[in-house]
Amino acid sequence: MKITIRNEAKKDFRKAEEITREGFWNHFQPGASEHFILHNLRKSPDFIKELDFVMEADGEIIGNIVFSKAKIIKKSGKFTEVITFGPVTILPDYQSKGLGRQLIRHAIQAAQDMDFKAILIYGDIRIYGHMGFRLAEKYDITTSDGYYAVGLLAYELQPKALENISGRFEESPAYEIDESALEAFDASFEKKEKCETEFHKEFQVLLSLVYKAD
Repeated sequence: MKITIRNEAKKDFRKAEEITREGFWNHFQPGASEHFILHNLRKSPDFIKELDFVMEADGEIIGNIVFSKAKIIKKSGKFTEVITFGPVTILPDYQSKGLGRQLIRHAIQAAQDMDFKAILIYGDIRIYGHMGFRLAEKYDITTSDGYYAVGLLAYELQPKALENISGRFEESPAYEIDESALEAFDASFEKKEKCETEFHKEFQVLLSLVYKAD
C-alpha cells in the first residue's frame, strides 16, 4: 500500500466530505456533523488552505485534515493568534494502522514551517498526549466560557510559545452548527442509519470534566 499526503484540491472537496462523514458517523453522536463543518470551514476567512491535506492509499483518498485560525483572548481583550485543526479523519477500514498519527504529524510539521506559534484543539489526552499535546490548563488557557477542561489540549509549535499567554480559547465561528442547515446538507449524501452507542456516554463524561477558573 503506497501512502501519500498532499494538499487538497477543489476537485477533492466532495470526496473529503464523504470520507469525513463516513469516519465520524455515529461516533460522537448519532449521525455526524463534521462533514458539514468541513464544508463551512473552507468558506471561512479563518481557513488555512496551506494546511488542508488529504492522505491517499494507492491513489484513493482515505484521510483529511484541515486547520483554521483561532485566538487566546486575555481579560484585557487583547488576543494571541493560534491555530486549531479538525475535523481530521481516516476511513474506518484504514484506522488503527498509525495513519491518523502520520497525517497529523505531517500537518504539524507544515504548521511549524509556516511559523505558527501553537495549536489548541478539543480532543482526548489519551490519544493526543502521545503526540506531545498537553492539557491547556498547564498554560492557564480555558474554554471560551472560562472553564478548565480535560478535553482542551495545547501544543507549542515554537519553544515557549505559550509562556505567559493565558486566556480564553475561541474557535472560528465556522464551527457553529445550524441544525436545519446540517439536515439539508446531509440529505445530499447517501442515507445512513443513526444510532446511539456506548461511546457516546463516555464522550459525554469527557465533556463534563471541567471546572471554573478562578
